[in-house]
This record gives sequence, structure tokens and C-alpha cells, in this order.
Amino acid sequence: MLRALITVALVLFTGAEPAQVKVERTAAGSPDRVASDYQPSANYDSEAEQQLLDYANQARAKAGAPPLHLDEGLTAAARAHADVMARKKQLTHQFAGEPSLPRRLAAASALHFDRAGENVALDMTAEQAHERLMHSPPHRENLLDPSYNVVGFGVMRSGGLLFVVEDFGHSLPSYSVDQTQDTIASSVLRVRRAAGLPELTRHTDSTLQSAVCSMAHEDRLQTRAMRDLAQHYSVISYTNMHPEVLPEAATRLVNDRHLRTMAVSTCYARTPTYPTGVYWVGLLFY
Repeated sequence: MLRALITVALVLFTGAEPAQVKVERTAAGSPDRVASDYQPSANYDSEAEQQLLDYANQARAKAGAPPLHLDEGLTAAARAHADVMARKKQLTHQFAGEPSLPRRLAAASALHFDRAGENVALDMTAEQAHERLMHSPPHRENLLDPSYNVVGFGVMRSGGLLFVVEDFGHSLPSYSVDQTQDTIASSVLRVRRAAGLPELTRHTDSTLQSAVCSMAHEDRLQTRAMRDLAQHYSVISYTNMHPEVLPEAATRLVNDRHLRTMAVSTCYARTPTYPTGVYWVGLLFY
């Protein structure tokens, strides 16, 4: 009986400090289109996929972790990768010319992720694959991680063997531009109140909004538009998946007792640096 297991767990995004972002552009005709262009094979085993979901949620219930919810996009990404593994008769998280896990998920799903992980396995049945994964500490960690809330299973049958892919993600709420900006502004107010400082008057600044969009478009923080604003105002820019969290550098600036006015602008975008998306944020004070 052939059995093999591999896993990876990675943090895609956390609250980012203001910093220069290194950009690696994606060339035209990139393999990032693999997952979105994938046409399901007749050999995928939907029954085994459902069994893996049931086994996973039973194990999570015993461990006190919330259930995983099946996501259509993650399922498409998992099936596409399982199909490649079955055709190549090999287990790996990324073949030559194949997108990385974050790019595969981004191509297949519109969800907002800040964490994602993957298990791959080869076994005879879904039950055997699950049991062997649960006896491997890193695979078990993925399966029982309480922060994961969505999942996709891809099971491709090749003769008597099952090539299994389990793609996990932590999906975040999707906010409108106004909701995101209001959340950040509320965080600024909370910090000011905690420091015993007066509330700032909030203005809308179209120049700041344009500059923030330039960051998303250029996939970097230090754009010319942002530098021009910094010549006249106190400005800070950063990326974050959690609008309610201010980075440390922003908190220090917010505590300046000489400030009277603020403006907040945001832009959510998927870029080569942030394939599954991130909030680009600009704060302006004077």
C-alpha cells in the first residue's frame, strides 16, 4: 500500500508595519490562471471529499474547535491541484510552473484570507487518509486549527489510489470602503481617548484617496503621490487585513497632542505581492 503525507501551513497576512514592499510582477500568460481555468476531471471523488469533511468536523468537535465550512472556490483549487498530482503520480504542494498556494486560492476564491494551509496525501480510502493525517502532528495541526473556518477538499482517483488535497483558510468579513474607513477612524478615536487627548475632526481628502489608490495600483507603499503628501502633512501608509488594528507606527502618530484634523482613505486590492487581497491604508493628520 502506498502512503505519503506532506503539509504546509503559512500565514498570508498580519497587521503590517509601514514599510517598502518588494514587488515581483506576474508575467502575462502566468500559470496563476490554472485554478480559475480548471475543468473538473471525471475522476474526482465527491463522496470521498464529503467523507473527509465529515471526518474533519468530527475531529474538530472532539477537540472543541468550530466546524469547517465547505467553500466552492477552495474546492476548485484543491481539485485542480489533486488532478495535477494524480496525473504526475507525485505528491507536492507546488509543481514547476504551478502557482503557489496563495495564488491558487486567489484564482479560485473571492474570499478574504489572512491565513491558509494545505495537506496533501495518498492513500486507499478517505478514512485511511484522514486517520494517517491525524497521526501526523503538522497535518493534525491544520485539521484542528481553530482559526480556520473554510475548507476545500479535492480527491482524485487513480486506479485504487486516492490523491487527496485539503485546502484550509481563515476567511475574514468583507467590508465596503466606507465601513473600512469608519472602522479605522473609530480605532484612532479609541487610541486618542485612552491617552486623554481630544477627538480629531475628520475630513474627506480626495488627494489622499487618489494617493492610496496609487499604492494599490503600483503594489508598493512609497509612491510619488504619497511622498508628495508627506511634504505638507503628517502621513502614514500601511497594509492590513484587519481594519480595526492600527500598526504601532500609526498609534505613535495618533498620540501626537498637537494634531487637530485627520483623513482616512483605503483601497482593497489584489496584487502580485498580496494575491488574496489586502487593505491599503493612508492616514493624513494636521
